[in-house]
Amino acid sequence: MLYFEDLVIGTKAAFGRYEVTREEVLEFAQKYDPQPFHLSDEAAAQTHFGRIAASGWHTCAMMMRMLVENMSTVQQAGLGSPGQNELRWLKPVYPGDVLRVETEVLEKTPSRSKPDIGSFLSRATVFNQHDEPVMTTVAIGLIRRRPA
Repeated sequence: MLYFEDLVIGTKAAFGRYEVTREEVLEFAQKYDPQPFHLSDEAAAQTHFGRIAASGWHTCAMMMRMLVENMSTVQQAGLGSPGQNELRWLKPVYPGDVLRVETEVLEKTPSRSKPDIGSFLSRATVFNQHDEPVMTTVAIGLIRRRPA
């Protein structure tokens, strides 16, 4: 089990493989982000995207899927997240792209009010198949401290 005390600032990890399909891009956009450039080749051709691109929120969801799959390989005492400090969409994600994730632990802080938990900051970078970063985020994670 990975606890707060086991986190080491600077630790990096690389994982995941997610193939982006046109059908999924369209389905996500229709349900959650129905802007024309996510739904229509013709509309997308009139923008800087040039063709249908995944919603940035879809990119976040694909990253989350890869994060959760990676967490299933090592049991963690994680308690979720109160949010993100930073989120940047750097390049469009297109159908046919293959995504992966790299993370780095940036800092950790024991809770002052709840001695059984701590928080940590980590940066996640999503890359496409050309090793180009397409998204970065800095997230706050909550995690249990090792039981005494």
